[in-house]
Amino acid sequence: MSPSATVIDSSASNAVVGALGTTSTGKKLKIRKYPDFETLEAERLYRKQHLAAAFRIFADRGFDEGVAGHISVRDPILTDHFWLNPLSKHFATITMSDLELVNEDGEVVVGDEPINAAAFAIHSEIHKARPDVHAACHAHSVAGKAWSVFGKPLDMMTQDACRFYKSHAVYDNFGGAVLDREEGKRIAKALGNGKAAILQNHGLLTVGNSVDEAAFWFISLDKTCMAQLLVDAAAAGSGHKKIMINDEEAAFTAEQVGSPEKGWLAFQPYYDEILQRTNGHFLQ
Repeated sequence: MSPSATVIDSSASNAVVGALGTTSTGKKLKIRKYPDFETLEAERLYRKQHLAAAFRIFADRGFDEGVAGHISVRDPILTDHFWLNPLSKHFATITMSDLELVNEDGEVVVGDEPINAAAFAIHSEIHKARPDVHAACHAHSVAGKAWSVFGKPLDMMTQDACRFYKSHAVYDNFGGAVLDREEGKRIAKALGNGKAAILQNHGLLTVGNSVDEAAFWFISLDKTCMAQLLVDAAAAGSGHKKIMINDEEAAFTAEQVGSPEKGWLAFQPYYDEILQRTNGHFLQ
């Protein structure tokens, strides 16, 4: 069983993720959090387990498209290295043993398969520019690439959209497939200190302190793009005016639903489900 099942008994931690933790008998209820590790090797194992799970979960949601799409997680021991998926392995079949360790020069340190050149160009520069980021996700999801065509940030019109309030950017310099590190640097610059970027005419990119967080932001961002597309189409067809969330309310909501702790926690039900449904096959 993954260390993600680790729980704590802390009302402060409950409050961070909006959980109530008091019973009528006074017993404290427990909330899960990112585990504490006794060794860096244990944390490396955890990160690889959850990276492999993220690929399976992305496959379930149709985020795969040929060899496009990649998720990376920083190695906790060799911190200028990161784990990545091999180029031609379908997300739905990736196991922990398939993951490849890549250094800052794009050389495969662990693994026998080639990696996606675009993946290295993007992820290497993001990991360099953002020491706080331990994971990044990019894929060509249908709703994400459809919304990306407009080259616009998302409207703050739903509670879920507020996860990305003043924390997502638009990279509007489409230049074809990303194959060089200079393009990766420009994407990292556009991302800034945010948790997400909409890559115009391309797709979505999310980052996080953990692969769990980054993966959940991607799932949520894709759904938010879908909601925006549906609302805009309905508004155009009906003439109804969209009601937006004002800045003060959006900022307050972002604190409730957009924290790293909330992102990590929100991914755990997906992890539990894929672990149970596959009998942990991705852990091989």
